[in-house]
Amino acid sequence: MTKEEVLTSRYGTLMTLVHLAQELHRSPDGLRISLRKNDGWAGQINQAKRRFGRRVYFDTAKIAAVIDASA
Repeated sequence: MTKEEVLTSRYGTLMTLVHLAQELHRSPDGLRISLRKNDGWAGQINQAKRRFGRRVYFDTAKIAAVIDASA
């Protein structure tokens, strides 16, 4: 299975910040602070960000692509 298939089966098509933090082995607050910068890996993850009102989600396919590119 590809990383995208694994993440989609685990979280669906959109991931929350908590799900993303679990996948990256970081705390949600630490990840939130890291994503304030828009350079390097944080910039790539911010491109996958989707807002629905005040809620923030991340496109699972784009996150899988970022993870695959860094591995």
